[in-house]
Formats: sequence, structure tokens, C-alpha cells
Amino acid sequence: MTTKQNAPKICILGLGYVGLPLALEFSKKYKVVGFDINEKRVSELNAIADETAQVESEELRQAIQNGLTLSSSENALSDCTIFIVTVPTPIDENRLPDLTPLLSASNIIGKYLKKGVHVIYESTTYPGCTEEDCVPVLEKESGLLFNQDFYVGYSPERINPGDKINTLTKIKKVTSGSTPEAADFIDALYASIITAGTHKAPSIRVAEASKAIENAQRDINISFVNELALIFDKMGIDTSAVLEAAATKWNFLKFTPGLVGGHCISVDPYYLAYKSTQLGYTPKVITSGREVNEYMPYFVAEKLMRLMLEKGIQIKGSDVLILGATFKENTPDTRNSKVPLIVEELKKNGVKVYVFDPLVPEFSKEPKNSSFDVALTLVQHEIMNKINLSYYLKSNKDSLILEIRKSIL
Repeated sequence: MTTKQNAPKICILGLGYVGLPLALEFSKKYKVVGFDINEKRVSELNAIADETAQVESEELRQAIQNGLTLSSSENALSDCTIFIVTVPTPIDENRLPDLTPLLSASNIIGKYLKKGVHVIYESTTYPGCTEEDCVPVLEKESGLLFNQDFYVGYSPERINPGDKINTLTKIKKVTSGSTPEAADFIDALYASIITAGTHKAPSIRVAEASKAIENAQRDINISFVNELALIFDKMGIDTSAVLEAAATKWNFLKFTPGLVGGHCISVDPYYLAYKSTQLGYTPKVITSGREVNEYMPYFVAEKLMRLMLEKGIQIKGSDVLILGATFKENTPDTRNSKVPLIVEELKKNGVKVYVFDPLVPEFSKEPKNSSFDVALTLVQHEIMNKINLSYYLKSNKDSLILEIRKSIL
């Protein structure tokens, strides 16, 4: 009988939105080391403070008391036999994949790789990346042979920041491995903590591709309704009313217009497009969808200024209150938020902008009352439902209260 004491020791590399919940869940059944190169992040977690708000303080405290080790020292990896990589996979200024964190994590693992070890990647990337880019780093650093001395797998993360219902264990997990035996081992490992079950993909590339298209599909669907919003704005038609009418048909997919940010949907399609272009096919639908969604912050700023002029509010020198700084509701996650682009565009036109978001420390200072010509809600956190926006406006008669989905898109 396998107990926690004689179970394999797992190392989770990356303690962000994905890695921390994973480390806590695995630590209920296995010996776990959570590793992150960010010393400040590790110190805060050991002090029971999670800036991502992904886990409850008591849950974190209990996990540490029960043996979860959180460390920024590479020595903590020395006796681990399973490594799971959950580091970021961003894009660079040219919107090309930046594999630096992924390859750096692979390099660190390679130093502590032993025969029989499994390395599992969860970071979203393009098909082929695990075997073509990461495995050579593992082999070079360790001196061991792939699929002879060590094995790899890919199990794409499906964490939804801020979602307290669809949590880690309640989302079906796709798994894969570099050999049939490795695939079985990795699938069983995740099945031991994922109550929603697992789906064993036939290959690592299939698993990688499945994650890439999950996000690309959502990006394209949102870009379609965003483009509709642009068209209907020219026609003077209420987009939400059109969507409501169309949704009366049973097979209509009711997506809503909005700003597409975050670390997944606004980034991952570029990974798939990059690999496709490398192989000789330049994607049309994926890239056009990205273009529409990248344009939306500028449209929002332009529409806001147009509404201000219609109300008789002069653009230059006006005071605008922006509510919400994150990329989505009910999370402090500001990664790839489009709010800064809107703020920058307004400031270029002489608007004085104040951003207020109670979930983000940088923007949590409450604005002064009776100070603003306009209040625009870009991110509707639940905590904001109790805010009386009129309190912040100079005059109800000559001011504007707007909400992005009701007034802009």
C-alpha cells in the first residue's frame, strides 16, 4: 500500500496561478516541493500570503503544516522523482513565443535528473515544443537519454483565474506521455487528484495542440462578436440587443464583445500561428481574430471620447475615472490587461485618468468624491456592485456613468 511517506516526491516548478493550486492538491497525497526562482514570492507564500488569491490562506497554512515545502533553492529538487513545469510562456515585443522561462526550468531540472524520472510540462505552448525544444535541454544538462533514462509528458493546465467553481480538481485533465508506459503513469498520477477524471491523449503533440486550440477557438469567437460590435456601432444598432435576438435560435453561440487579455487567450494563438508559419502555412482566421481583439482597446477609448463630446464634455483637461485594472472580473490578475492601453490612448488626447481597482494594490486607493466628469467601468468585480459612482462625479447633469458592455460595446 502506497502511503505519503513512501510515495514519489514531486517538484512543481513555478508557483503562480497554476503551480500553487497544483502543489497544494498534490501535497494532500504526495511529498511535494514547490519551487520558484522568485524569492519574494516564496517568502510571501511561506508567510501565508498569496497575491494571486487562487488559494485560501487556511488551505495554504494547512498544506505547509502537513509537509509542503516551498523554496527558491535549487537544492530542494535533489531527491525529487517527478517534475511538473508550470512556468509562464509569454510572447515578446514582436508577438513571437518567448521560451526563456520554459527552457530555464528545463535547464534547472536537468541538473537533478536521474534515471527513471518523469518530467511533465503544463505550460501552454505549440505542438512539438516539449520534445523538440525542452527534451534536448534535459538531455544536454543531465547527460541522460530520453525515453531510455528518463521520460516526459504533457498535461495542459486549465486553471481559470478567479473562478471558485471550476477549480483544479473539477476540470477534466488531458494527459500524455512519451511512451505508452509513461502515458499510463502520468495519467494515473493526475487521476489520483482530479475528481473530474482524465483524458489520455494518444501523443504529447496532440495534448499540446488541444490546449492551443482551446484558447484560439475562444479568441476567434470573441473576435467575431467584437467585429459585430464595430459594425453595429457604425450602423447605430445596439449589439447586445442583436445578440439577444439571435440567441433565440437553439444553435446560436452567444458570446459577448469585450477586451481580451490575460495570459492565455490573448497569447496562446500566437504560439500556434508561429509554429504553423514555420511549417509553411500562414494562418488566416487565427491572425485576423487576433487583429480584431488587439484593436478593441483603441475602439473603446475612441467611443468613450465620442460619447463625452455628445454630452458636451471637452476631451482635453477632462477627468475620467476608470474602474477595474485586471484582465477579467473577480481576480487581481493584471497580466496582459488591456486597461493600460485605453488609459494611454485617453492621456494622449489630454484626458486626466484615475484608475481604481480594489483588488489590485497599485490601484486600490479610493478616488476623491465629486472629482470626475466620467466614470467608466471596464472590469465589473462583484465587490464594485456596492459602489455609488455618482458620489465621484462633479455633477449628475453634466457627467457620464458608463459600463463597457452596456454603453461602449
